[in-house]
Amino acid sequence: MHNQDFKPDWFSKPGDSILSLMHRRAVPATVLADRLGGEREILRGLVSGLRPIDERIAKIISETLGGTPRFWLQRQENYDQALDRAVSAIGPDERDGLLKKVPSPSPATRGRPSGSNVAREIRVRLAFYNVNGIQAWKTRYGQCIDATRFRTSDSFESEDGAVSLWLRAGELEAEIISTAPWDPAKLREGISSIRRLSLIRQPTRVLPKLRKALATVGVALVVHKAPRGCRASGASRFLSRDKAMLLLSMRHKSDDHFWFTLFHELGHLLLHGDQTFIDEEGMPEDKFEAEANEFARRCIVPGDMERAFGQLPANRDSVIRFSVSLGVAPGLVVGQLQHRGIIGYERLNFLKRYYKWNDVEEALASL
Repeated sequence: MHNQDFKPDWFSKPGDSILSLMHRRAVPATVLADRLGGEREILRGLVSGLRPIDERIAKIISETLGGTPRFWLQRQENYDQALDRAVSAIGPDERDGLLKKVPSPSPATRGRPSGSNVAREIRVRLAFYNVNGIQAWKTRYGQCIDATRFRTSDSFESEDGAVSLWLRAGELEAEIISTAPWDPAKLREGISSIRRLSLIRQPTRVLPKLRKALATVGVALVVHKAPRGCRASGASRFLSRDKAMLLLSMRHKSDDHFWFTLFHELGHLLLHGDQTFIDEEGMPEDKFEAEANEFARRCIVPGDMERAFGQLPANRDSVIRFSVSLGVAPGLVVGQLQHRGIIGYERLNFLKRYYKWNDVEEALASL
Protein backbone atom coordinates (compact mmCIF):
# COMPACT_ATOMS: atom_id res chain seq x y z
CA MET A 1 0.00 0.00 0.00
CA HIS A 2 1.25 3.46 -0.86
CA ASN A 3 0.59 6.41 1.39
CA GLN A 4 -1.13 8.24 -1.47
CA ASP A 5 -3.89 5.61 -1.29
CA PHE A 6 -5.25 7.64 1.63
CA LYS A 7 -6.90 11.04 1.38
CA PRO A 8 -8.28 11.07 4.91
CA ASP A 9 -10.16 13.71 6.82
CA TRP A 10 -7.53 14.33 9.47
CA PHE A 11 -10.15 14.83 12.16
CA SER A 12 -11.19 11.21 11.67
CA LYS A 13 -9.43 8.81 14.01
CA PRO A 14 -6.50 6.67 12.90
CA GLY A 15 -8.78 3.81 13.97
CA ASP A 16 -11.07 4.65 11.04
CA SER A 17 -8.20 3.95 8.64
CA ILE A 18 -7.35 0.76 10.53
CA LEU A 19 -10.93 -0.50 10.23
CA SER A 20 -11.09 0.41 6.56
CA LEU A 21 -7.91 -1.55 5.80
CA MET A 22 -8.99 -4.49 7.95
CA HIS A 23 -12.16 -4.70 5.87
CA ARG A 24 -10.39 -4.15 2.55
CA ARG A 25 -7.76 -6.77 3.26
CA ALA A 26 -10.06 -9.17 5.12
CA VAL A 27 -7.91 -9.09 8.26
CA PRO A 28 -9.97 -10.35 11.24
CA ALA A 29 -9.87 -8.44 14.50
CA THR A 30 -8.43 -11.51 16.21
CA VAL A 31 -5.36 -11.44 13.96
CA LEU A 32 -4.54 -7.78 14.55
CA ALA A 33 -5.40 -8.03 18.26
CA ASP A 34 -3.02 -10.97 18.67
CA ARG A 35 -0.21 -9.08 17.01
CA LEU A 36 -0.87 -6.04 19.16
CA GLY A 37 -0.49 -8.03 22.35
CA GLY A 38 -2.95 -10.89 22.44
CA GLU A 39 -5.95 -8.96 23.71
CA ARG A 40 -8.60 -6.80 22.08
CA GLU A 41 -8.22 -3.95 24.55
CA ILE A 42 -5.46 -2.29 22.54
CA LEU A 43 -7.44 -2.62 19.32
CA ARG A 44 -10.57 -1.28 21.04
CA GLY A 45 -8.54 1.69 22.27
CA LEU A 46 -7.25 2.43 18.77
CA VAL A 47 -10.73 2.21 17.27
CA SER A 48 -12.17 4.48 19.97
CA GLY A 49 -9.41 7.06 19.55
CA LEU A 50 -8.40 6.79 23.20
CA ARG A 51 -5.23 4.73 22.58
CA PRO A 52 -2.56 6.61 20.62
CA ILE A 53 -0.36 4.94 18.06
CA ASP A 54 3.21 4.70 19.31
CA GLU A 55 6.26 3.35 17.48
CA ARG A 56 5.63 -0.28 18.47
CA ILE A 57 1.98 -0.15 17.40
CA ALA A 58 2.85 1.71 14.19
CA LYS A 59 5.28 -1.05 13.23
CA ILE A 60 2.72 -3.79 13.89
CA ILE A 61 -0.02 -2.01 11.93
CA SER A 62 2.39 -1.41 9.06
CA GLU A 63 3.35 -5.10 8.92
CA THR A 64 -0.25 -6.28 9.18
CA LEU A 65 -2.22 -3.76 7.12
CA GLY A 66 0.34 -1.82 5.09
CA GLY A 67 1.65 1.72 5.06
CA THR A 68 4.92 2.74 6.62
CA PRO A 69 5.35 3.11 10.37
CA ARG A 70 6.05 6.78 9.71
CA PHE A 71 2.70 7.12 7.95
CA TRP A 72 0.83 5.80 10.98
CA LEU A 73 2.76 7.98 13.40
CA GLN A 74 2.00 11.00 11.22
CA ARG A 75 -1.63 9.93 11.06
CA GLN A 76 -1.72 9.98 14.87
CA GLU A 77 0.07 13.32 15.11
CA ASN A 78 -2.30 14.99 12.65
CA TYR A 79 -5.30 13.62 14.49
CA ASP A 80 -3.95 14.80 17.85
CA GLN A 81 -3.46 18.29 16.46
CA ALA A 82 -6.97 18.38 15.00
CA LEU A 83 -8.40 17.15 18.29
CA ASP A 84 -6.47 19.79 20.22
CA ARG A 85 -7.83 22.49 17.90
CA ALA A 86 -11.37 21.21 18.46
CA VAL A 87 -10.88 21.34 22.23
CA SER A 88 -9.50 24.88 22.04
CA ALA A 89 -12.45 26.03 19.93
CA ILE A 90 -14.98 25.05 22.58
CA GLY A 91 -16.19 27.99 24.62
CA PRO A 92 -17.11 27.96 28.33
CA ASP A 93 -20.85 27.39 27.77
CA GLU A 94 -20.34 24.48 25.39
CA ARG A 95 -17.65 23.07 27.65
CA ASP A 96 -20.06 23.02 30.58
CA GLY A 97 -22.72 21.36 28.42
CA LEU A 98 -20.32 18.65 27.31
CA LEU A 99 -19.19 17.88 30.82
CA LYS A 100 -22.75 17.88 32.15
CA LYS A 101 -24.59 15.94 29.43
CA VAL A 102 -21.93 13.73 27.86
CA PRO A 103 -20.51 11.06 30.18
CA SER A 104 -16.89 9.99 30.12
CA PRO A 105 -16.22 6.44 28.86
CA SER A 106 -13.99 5.85 31.88
CA PRO A 107 -15.85 5.06 35.13
CA ALA A 108 -12.91 6.44 37.10
CA THR A 109 -13.30 9.90 35.55
CA ARG A 110 -17.08 10.23 35.48
CA GLY A 111 -18.42 13.20 37.34
CA ARG A 112 -17.47 16.84 37.08
CA PRO A 113 -13.73 17.39 36.50
CA SER A 114 -11.97 20.54 37.61
CA GLY A 115 -8.81 22.51 36.97
CA SER A 116 -6.31 21.02 34.55
CA ASN A 117 -8.50 17.92 34.08
CA VAL A 118 -11.19 19.85 32.21
CA ALA A 119 -9.39 20.02 28.85
CA ARG A 120 -8.32 16.39 29.12
CA GLU A 121 -11.87 15.25 29.84
CA ILE A 122 -13.27 17.30 26.97
CA ARG A 123 -10.67 15.71 24.71
CA VAL A 124 -11.61 12.20 25.85
CA ARG A 125 -15.28 12.82 25.14
CA LEU A 126 -14.68 14.24 21.67
CA ALA A 127 -12.45 11.29 20.77
CA PHE A 128 -14.72 8.58 22.16
CA TYR A 129 -17.93 9.87 20.58
CA ASN A 130 -16.10 10.94 17.41
CA VAL A 131 -17.60 14.43 17.49
CA ASN A 132 -16.17 17.95 17.51
CA GLY A 133 -18.63 19.49 19.95
CA ILE A 134 -21.91 19.27 21.80
CA GLN A 135 -24.05 19.95 18.72
CA ALA A 136 -22.46 17.08 16.82
CA TRP A 137 -23.07 14.82 19.82
CA LYS A 138 -26.73 15.87 19.95
CA THR A 139 -27.11 15.25 16.23
CA ARG A 140 -25.51 11.83 16.37
CA TYR A 141 -26.95 10.51 19.64
CA GLY A 142 -29.41 12.94 21.15
CA GLN A 143 -31.68 12.93 18.11
CA CYS A 144 -31.94 9.16 17.92
CA ILE A 145 -32.73 9.00 21.64
CA ASP A 146 -35.31 11.77 21.29
CA ALA A 147 -36.85 10.00 18.29
CA THR A 148 -37.19 6.82 20.34
CA ARG A 149 -38.91 8.71 23.10
CA PHE A 150 -41.17 10.52 20.67
CA ARG A 151 -42.37 7.13 19.46
CA THR A 152 -43.09 6.09 23.02
CA SER A 153 -43.48 8.49 25.94
CA ASP A 154 -41.88 11.25 27.96
CA SER A 155 -41.79 9.25 31.19
CA PHE A 156 -38.47 7.45 30.75
CA GLU A 157 -36.15 7.14 33.69
CA SER A 158 -33.00 6.60 31.64
CA GLU A 159 -30.51 9.41 31.33
CA ASP A 160 -29.67 10.52 27.80
CA GLY A 161 -25.94 10.50 28.49
CA ALA A 162 -25.96 6.97 29.91
CA VAL A 163 -27.90 5.68 26.91
CA SER A 164 -25.51 7.36 24.46
CA LEU A 165 -22.52 5.91 26.34
CA TRP A 166 -23.96 2.40 26.05
CA LEU A 167 -24.88 2.89 22.40
CA ARG A 168 -21.45 4.26 21.47
CA ALA A 169 -19.65 1.44 23.27
CA GLY A 170 -21.77 -0.99 21.27
CA GLU A 171 -20.94 0.75 18.00
CA LEU A 172 -17.21 0.60 18.66
CA GLU A 173 -17.36 -3.09 19.48
CA ALA A 174 -19.52 -3.80 16.44
CA GLU A 175 -17.02 -2.04 14.20
CA ILE A 176 -14.33 -4.65 14.87
CA ILE A 177 -16.67 -7.59 14.27
CA SER A 178 -16.29 -8.94 10.75
CA THR A 179 -19.60 -9.57 8.99
CA ALA A 180 -20.85 -10.55 5.57
CA PRO A 181 -23.03 -7.96 3.78
CA TRP A 182 -26.53 -7.44 5.15
CA ASP A 183 -28.81 -10.18 3.79
CA PRO A 184 -32.40 -9.94 5.10
CA ALA A 185 -33.63 -12.92 3.09
CA LYS A 186 -30.91 -15.16 4.49
CA LEU A 187 -31.64 -13.90 8.00
CA ARG A 188 -35.32 -14.81 7.70
CA GLU A 189 -34.37 -18.27 6.44
CA GLY A 190 -32.01 -18.75 9.38
CA ILE A 191 -34.41 -17.86 12.20
CA SER A 192 -35.25 -21.50 12.97
CA SER A 193 -31.58 -22.46 13.32
CA ILE A 194 -30.92 -19.37 15.44
CA ARG A 195 -33.87 -20.31 17.66
CA ARG A 196 -32.38 -23.76 18.29
CA LEU A 197 -29.31 -22.12 19.81
CA SER A 198 -31.48 -21.30 22.83
CA LEU A 199 -31.13 -24.96 23.81
CA ILE A 200 -27.46 -24.37 24.67
CA ARG A 201 -27.13 -23.60 28.36
CA GLN A 202 -23.69 -22.03 28.76
CA PRO A 203 -23.00 -18.45 27.54
CA THR A 204 -19.45 -19.51 26.68
CA ARG A 205 -20.89 -21.89 24.09
CA VAL A 206 -23.94 -20.05 22.82
CA LEU A 207 -22.61 -16.50 22.36
CA PRO A 208 -19.82 -17.45 19.91
CA LYS A 209 -22.26 -19.55 17.85
CA LEU A 210 -24.88 -16.82 17.88
CA ARG A 211 -22.42 -14.10 16.90
CA LYS A 212 -21.12 -16.25 14.05
CA ALA A 213 -24.62 -17.05 12.78
CA LEU A 214 -25.64 -13.40 12.76
CA ALA A 215 -22.35 -12.26 11.20
CA THR A 216 -23.10 -14.40 8.14
CA VAL A 217 -26.17 -12.25 7.44
CA GLY A 218 -24.58 -8.87 8.12
CA VAL A 219 -25.45 -8.38 11.80
CA ALA A 220 -22.76 -7.65 14.40
CA LEU A 221 -23.97 -8.97 17.76
CA VAL A 222 -22.68 -7.04 20.77
CA VAL A 223 -23.43 -7.75 24.43
CA HIS A 224 -22.45 -4.82 26.64
CA LYS A 225 -23.51 -4.14 30.20
CA ALA A 226 -25.63 -1.00 30.51
CA PRO A 227 -24.06 1.77 32.63
CA ARG A 228 -25.84 3.24 35.60
CA GLY A 229 -28.79 5.34 34.47
CA CYS A 230 -29.40 3.32 31.30
CA ARG A 231 -32.42 1.03 31.44
CA ALA A 232 -32.10 -0.23 27.90
CA SER A 233 -32.29 -3.94 27.23
CA GLY A 234 -31.62 -3.84 23.50
CA ALA A 235 -30.87 -1.58 20.55
CA SER A 236 -30.49 -1.94 16.82
CA ARG A 237 -29.18 0.35 14.11
CA PHE A 238 -27.39 0.14 10.78
CA LEU A 239 -23.76 1.21 10.93
CA SER A 240 -23.64 1.23 7.14
CA ARG A 241 -25.78 0.04 4.27
CA ASP A 242 -24.22 -3.42 4.55
CA LYS A 243 -23.79 -3.81 8.30
CA ALA A 244 -26.21 -3.73 11.22
CA MET A 245 -25.55 -3.69 14.94
CA LEU A 246 -27.67 -5.63 17.42
CA LEU A 247 -26.81 -4.54 20.96
CA LEU A 248 -27.98 -6.35 24.10
CA SER A 249 -27.38 -5.40 27.72
CA MET A 250 -28.61 -8.62 29.38
CA ARG A 251 -30.25 -6.33 31.91
CA HIS A 252 -32.52 -9.21 32.88
CA LYS A 253 -30.45 -12.34 32.97
CA SER A 254 -33.17 -14.92 32.22
CA ASP A 255 -33.06 -16.83 28.95
CA ASP A 256 -36.62 -15.89 27.96
CA HIS A 257 -35.84 -12.17 28.20
CA PHE A 258 -32.51 -12.53 26.37
CA TRP A 259 -33.99 -14.40 23.41
CA PHE A 260 -37.15 -12.35 23.15
CA THR A 261 -35.07 -9.15 23.10
CA LEU A 262 -32.78 -10.63 20.46
CA PHE A 263 -35.70 -11.54 18.20
CA HIS A 264 -37.36 -8.18 18.90
CA GLU A 265 -34.27 -6.31 17.67
CA LEU A 266 -34.01 -8.57 14.62
CA GLY A 267 -37.62 -7.65 13.94
CA HIS A 268 -36.71 -3.96 13.96
CA LEU A 269 -33.87 -4.57 11.50
CA LEU A 270 -36.04 -6.59 9.12
CA LEU A 271 -39.24 -4.56 9.40
CA HIS A 272 -38.22 -0.97 10.02
CA GLY A 273 -35.22 -0.26 7.83
CA ASP A 274 -32.40 2.04 8.85
CA GLN A 275 -34.01 3.66 11.90
CA THR A 276 -32.34 3.45 15.30
CA PHE A 277 -34.28 1.63 18.00
CA ILE A 278 -33.41 1.74 21.69
CA ASP A 279 -35.73 -0.49 23.68
CA GLU A 280 -36.07 0.35 27.33
CA GLU A 281 -37.99 -1.15 30.20
CA GLY A 282 -41.59 0.01 30.55
CA MET A 283 -41.95 1.36 27.00
CA PRO A 284 -45.53 1.68 25.74
CA GLU A 285 -46.30 -0.49 22.70
CA ASP A 286 -46.58 1.78 19.67
CA LYS A 287 -46.82 0.54 16.08
CA PHE A 288 -43.10 -0.13 15.74
CA GLU A 289 -42.85 -1.95 19.06
CA ALA A 290 -46.02 -3.94 18.41
CA GLU A 291 -44.64 -5.17 15.11
CA ALA A 292 -41.27 -6.08 16.62
CA ASN A 293 -43.00 -7.83 19.54
CA GLU A 294 -45.19 -9.83 17.17
CA PHE A 295 -42.13 -10.79 15.12
CA ALA A 296 -40.36 -12.00 18.28
CA ARG A 297 -43.42 -14.00 19.38
CA ARG A 298 -43.56 -15.71 15.99
CA CYS A 299 -39.86 -16.52 16.19
CA ILE A 300 -40.50 -18.40 19.44
CA VAL A 301 -43.95 -19.84 18.66
CA PRO A 302 -44.46 -20.02 14.87
CA GLY A 303 -47.93 -19.43 13.51
CA ASP A 304 -48.61 -23.10 12.75
CA MET A 305 -48.00 -23.92 16.43
CA GLU A 306 -50.13 -21.12 17.83
CA ARG A 307 -53.25 -23.22 18.29
CA ALA A 308 -51.35 -25.93 20.16
CA PHE A 309 -49.74 -23.24 22.30
CA GLY A 310 -53.15 -21.81 23.20
CA GLN A 311 -54.27 -25.24 24.42
CA LEU A 312 -51.06 -26.02 26.31
CA PRO A 313 -51.59 -27.22 29.90
CA ALA A 314 -49.51 -25.02 32.18
CA ASN A 315 -47.46 -27.70 33.89
CA ARG A 316 -43.81 -28.75 33.81
CA ASP A 317 -44.06 -31.84 31.62
CA SER A 318 -46.39 -30.26 29.04
CA VAL A 319 -44.20 -27.19 28.69
CA ILE A 320 -41.06 -29.29 28.26
CA ARG A 321 -42.69 -31.51 25.63
CA PHE A 322 -43.99 -28.49 23.74
CA SER A 323 -40.61 -26.74 23.86
CA VAL A 324 -39.01 -29.88 22.40
CA SER A 325 -41.51 -29.79 19.52
CA LEU A 326 -40.59 -26.14 18.87
CA GLY A 327 -36.85 -26.67 19.24
CA VAL A 328 -36.46 -23.98 21.91
CA ALA A 329 -35.51 -23.94 25.59
CA PRO A 330 -38.47 -24.40 27.98
CA GLY A 331 -37.86 -21.01 29.54
CA LEU A 332 -38.86 -19.29 26.30
CA VAL A 333 -42.23 -21.05 26.36
CA VAL A 334 -42.70 -20.09 30.00
CA GLY A 335 -41.92 -16.47 29.13
CA GLN A 336 -44.57 -16.48 26.41
CA LEU A 337 -47.14 -18.02 28.75
CA GLN A 338 -46.41 -15.28 31.26
CA HIS A 339 -46.30 -12.35 28.83
CA ARG A 340 -49.57 -13.37 27.23
CA GLY A 341 -51.27 -13.58 30.62
CA ILE A 342 -51.93 -17.32 30.45
CA ILE A 343 -50.07 -17.89 33.71
CA GLY A 344 -48.82 -15.55 36.42
CA TYR A 345 -45.25 -14.26 36.44
CA GLU A 346 -44.55 -16.28 39.57
CA ARG A 347 -45.24 -19.64 37.93
CA LEU A 348 -42.85 -22.14 36.27
CA ASN A 349 -39.82 -19.86 36.62
CA PHE A 350 -37.76 -22.90 37.59
CA LEU A 351 -37.84 -23.86 33.90
CA LYS A 352 -35.99 -20.70 32.95
CA ARG A 353 -32.21 -20.42 32.84
CA TYR A 354 -30.53 -17.50 34.55
CA TYR A 355 -27.18 -16.24 33.30
CA LYS A 356 -24.47 -14.85 35.57
CA TRP A 357 -22.68 -11.77 34.32
CA ASN A 358 -19.31 -13.34 35.16
CA ASP A 359 -20.12 -16.18 32.76
CA VAL A 360 -21.18 -13.69 30.12
CA GLU A 361 -17.91 -11.76 30.53
CA GLU A 362 -15.97 -15.00 30.19
CA ALA A 363 -17.82 -15.75 26.97
CA LEU A 364 -17.20 -12.25 25.62
CA ALA A 365 -13.49 -12.47 26.42
CA SER A 366 -13.23 -15.53 24.18
CA LEU A 367 -14.88 -13.90 21.16
